[in-house]
Amino acid sequence: MSERSERLVVIGADATGMSAASQARRMAGPRELEIVVFERGGFTSYSACGIPYWVGGLVAERDALIARTADEHRARDIDLRLHTEVLEIDVAERRVRARDLGSGAESWTGYDKLVIATGARPVRPALPGVDAAGVHGVQTLDDGQALIDTLTTTEGKRAVVVGAGYIGVEMAEALIHRGYQVTVLDRGAEPMSTLDPDMGALVRRAMCGLGIQIVGAAEVTAIRTDEAGRVRSVATTEGDYPADVVVLGIGVRPETTLARAAGLPLGEHGGLLTDLSMRVRGHEDIWAGGDCVEVLDLVSGRHRHIPLGTHANKHGQIIGAGIGGGYATFPGVVGTAVSKVCDLEVARTGLREKDARAAGLQYVTVTVESTSRAGYYPDAASMTVKMLAERRTGRLLGVQIVGREGAGKRVDIAAVALTARMTVEEMTALDLGYAPPYSPVWDPVLVAARKAVSEVRRRG
Repeated sequence: MSERSERLVVIGADATGMSAASQARRMAGPRELEIVVFERGGFTSYSACGIPYWVGGLVAERDALIARTADEHRARDIDLRLHTEVLEIDVAERRVRARDLGSGAESWTGYDKLVIATGARPVRPALPGVDAAGVHGVQTLDDGQALIDTLTTTEGKRAVVVGAGYIGVEMAEALIHRGYQVTVLDRGAEPMSTLDPDMGALVRRAMCGLGIQIVGAAEVTAIRTDEAGRVRSVATTEGDYPADVVVLGIGVRPETTLARAAGLPLGEHGGLLTDLSMRVRGHEDIWAGGDCVEVLDLVSGRHRHIPLGTHANKHGQIIGAGIGGGYATFPGVVGTAVSKVCDLEVARTGLREKDARAAGLQYVTVTVESTSRAGYYPDAASMTVKMLAERRTGRLLGVQIVGREGAGKRVDIAAVALTARMTVEEMTALDLGYAPPYSPVWDPVLVAARKAVSEVRRRG
């Protein structure tokens, strides 16, 4: 090891961490760069987004979610240490303290370059009974396996999901596939708070149609247990809901405990702050990416915490390029996300109405109903498109889409238009592909753009 000129230490072995390590290895030979990766779990490079589909049985095997195993990474001369938790970052001495979770042994490892890819941690409210048997978070493969073990051994078939964001609604559907009676409790009036309430109402109707009970404006106060310490119900201000299993889908926060203790700069949402090359601000040899950082919203101009695998993988590639002697940047995001709820496709990009108000923007909104294909073509499915545009300039601010097959990925049209800072009038001239099996003559997104142009002219 003494022959190597530099050592890279990576904390976290999922999307960002292993993408950064792999890219750095591609660009720097093994004699130029020693790479040590610490991971407190037992898996690397896996799709956390796929866990609900594994739990629901649509993905048969856990290993199908693993993109690259630990042995595959080690074969590329990466010293990957699983079940090893980093406890401290010593910035002044350029070293980290880690504990082997098997033996309990602790040691210091020096670094020349450091990557922080600690991800996010699930929100776990301080409720009575929240740590009871049968209560599960779903963030890692280990979490998914623990939930499946409970589902296959519990005699009862009543499930309560707390939270109706992406994970909450996806887990509700997975539990329906498992044969459970499912109740979803959420603090909001409508599910999917990433949408405006009028669009969230469409999601609620689809979930109810699948047999899921949705309870909005529900404040959970406790998780009640039996004499053996197993969950038996979830208590709210409005009453109790029986449960044999509880899934927490309340959301996540940046896991920046180490970074905060080390004095590294954090934003208002608790995520690490970086420059365009993903270097931690004020620290030339420390990078960070993935769910533990805040990113620039290109539409509002503010920093946000948006925990998505798409960003995490890009961050890793950019970090690895910088460490390996190249240069790449991550300019920001527009907040694009897509999900499946029952047979409904749900997508959004840009700002919701409350985001626009918070950013001090005056805006107009339009909502249109259209179809995924030409109306006369078999199996044309309906969709609803909502569009926000700046009142004075007509600049596109956001799009939300709820519909059946063929609806969700149409949001990518709007994501590109937002990135290019297009106006809704400019969007109407986009040369999109057309054939009756794929779209009406006027694509639903462009129908919304045309209507938004009229609204901007009327009110602007």
